[in-house]
Amino acid sequence: MLPITEQENPNTARIDEVSTLEALRLINNEDKSVAEAVQQVLPQIAEATDAIIERLKNGGRLFYAGTGTSGRLGVLDASEIPPTYGVSYDLVQGIIAGGYDALYKASEASEDNKEAGAEDLIARGVTAADSVIGLTASGRTPYTIGAVRYAKSIGCFTACIACVPDSEITNTVDIAIVPVVGPEVITGSTRMKAGTAQKMVLNMISTVAMIRLGYVKGNLMTHLKPSNEKLRERSDRIRSRLGK
Repeated sequence: MLPITEQENPNTARIDEVSTLEALRLINNEDKSVAEAVQQVLPQIAEATDAIIERLKNGGRLFYAGTGTSGRLGVLDASEIPPTYGVSYDLVQGIIAGGYDALYKASEASEDNKEAGAEDLIARGVTAADSVIGLTASGRTPYTIGAVRYAKSIGCFTACIACVPDSEITNTVDIAIVPVVGPEVITGSTRMKAGTAQKMVLNMISTVAMIRLGYVKGNLMTHLKPSNEKLRERSDRIRSRLGK
């Protein structure tokens, strides 16, 4: 049986025949289910986040490993953490199959190299003190599985964000986060609902981790790097709000 991320969605079987507005409505209706799917796995997200925070407090780092859209989302989340919270760029790192060139051009063949996943972690100097999250919508991407298997073998905390239950990666990691969003609007296009779910979960994990590490007061980013005019103005507002 095909994994759910590859199955056809009966709700959008005629999306090529309807008006623009109706096509948008169909997509929007499917997107509404994503937050509900994420809600169902909040306990697993919390468990993984607490384990990651504990490692970060003790000098560890957080790595995301993935391919294609999943890998790009990991790099995106990691790249936003330093300017938002004033931490080192080493603290949260995104690793994508095919290297950073794969951020803007397809590198699908690199997904099939299981050894490369481990090699890329080794190149970053991953140690037992670190946490590694594998990102794969299907749960079966060789590169990502290779990465988390290596990470687990050296004592890292491992988790995954996948959208297919009981997949190879979910049976490999310490904690599996599996928001089941169902078939995509366009069959197999996991940049859509699956990607949205992964982005939501990444936002949750990294944001709560930074809160617990003391980089937020109330809901204000107290260690913001004011590197442009907009951020300087925001920094001034935060200082004023905090009475500094």
